[in-house]
Amino acid sequence: MPRTVSPTSESSWRTDFGLTFRLALPLILAEVGWMSMGIVDTIMVGRLPNSAVAIGATGLGQTLYNSIAIFGSGLLLGMDTFVSQAHGREDLDDARHSLVNGLLLAFMLSPLLMLAISLWPALMQRFGISVELLAPMRSYLWALNWGTLPLLAYFALRRYLQAVDVANPIMFALVTANIVNLLGDWALIYGHLGFRAMGVPGSGWATCWARVYMAAFLAATLLRVESRRLLCHWKIQADAGRVVALLKLGVPAATQILLEIGAFAAATALCARLGPVPLAGHEIALNCAALAFMVPLGISSAAAVRVGQKLGRGDREGARRAGWSAILLGTGFMSCSGLLFVSSSRSIARLFSPDPAVIRVGAMLLLEAAAFQLFDGLQAVATGALRGAGDTKTPMLANFVAYWLIGIPLSCLLCFRLGWGALGIWIGLCIGLVLIGSALLVVWHRKSIW
Repeated sequence: MPRTVSPTSESSWRTDFGLTFRLALPLILAEVGWMSMGIVDTIMVGRLPNSAVAIGATGLGQTLYNSIAIFGSGLLLGMDTFVSQAHGREDLDDARHSLVNGLLLAFMLSPLLMLAISLWPALMQRFGISVELLAPMRSYLWALNWGTLPLLAYFALRRYLQAVDVANPIMFALVTANIVNLLGDWALIYGHLGFRAMGVPGSGWATCWARVYMAAFLAATLLRVESRRLLCHWKIQADAGRVVALLKLGVPAATQILLEIGAFAAATALCARLGPVPLAGHEIALNCAALAFMVPLGISSAAAVRVGQKLGRGDREGARRAGWSAILLGTGFMSCSGLLFVSSSRSIARLFSPDPAVIRVGAMLLLEAAAFQLFDGLQAVATGALRGAGDTKTPMLANFVAYWLIGIPLSCLLCFRLGWGALGIWIGLCIGLVLIGSALLVVWHRKSIW
């Protein structure tokens, strides 16, 4: 007999879709705002005299910086689980305790991350990156690096605010930070408002300013939100046990992010060895794929929060619905983005550069990006749902196997041994994402049967 669904069950699913979407929407806009900074930087430097070199140096610098800075931010992802579950059981003191120690962890990590980022130019020189790319990339990374502490502070404040259902200010912070970044790019790259023209490094300083602004805005939001609560007393106390507990969840989550970003950083470095034009085309496709990825990434944050809150209340069925509703929303959007890449690849590439050679490579790689959109969205949202349930190790293992044991070696084989160039690199990435998305879907299905 076919299974019947009760009206109450249908109503619960509709409610879950609505709640997930309402929480995810400002977080999606925040993620899009985050990513659009890099895209604006790429477009702005793309109008400098040597377009391919400017785009390549900026894109390579962004990728290398993010591979370390976002790993550090990922160490704070345990806050999703701790704060959302504390909020679900209405334990405000414990949620605040996680925030205080999350901020402490951010301050401890920043000098270490800045030191690691400063080593990238020397490593790229040893890797064989051309001098024409290395010189502007070095000064661009120097500027970006000064925004590391504000970035981590912003990230800790964001995890707390979204876990206690204060998401709209996060969206506003990112949207307005883009205005700060755009004005900074215009002033510092080309020399307006009394500033000297700095070229590529000016883009890095503009992004640094924008990150200081984001952290300050969320700090002011936190003070405003918490002053309205009935329990206004804060116990500012360092707790080594809570820091260790955050790291037990955060280290696998951060490692998963590092493995994922590192795979694309490796792909970028491999493309850099092919020359400025393949690298510029790669950066165009990577920026577009990353922008589309911001939507399921925002939904992933909502999934982590909602699954964690439901489990904090002891509602396992609600946690299951929250996870599946988020997965369906994420994969639905990414299917649409894949169709857009197929239908408008050349038009999209033309937005970044007037160079016909760069447009041709960018459009070709956008078609390859379209092939993995569905699985990219699937793995992102499933990772968030698993994080809300306290599982950060499974996504880490999936990324390690699929990218580093299969995808990247295959990229090298196709690119250099078979001579497929940048397309071969992207085929390897595509296969890795298909494997990760499929594996995490199976794991969430098994875990959500509870």
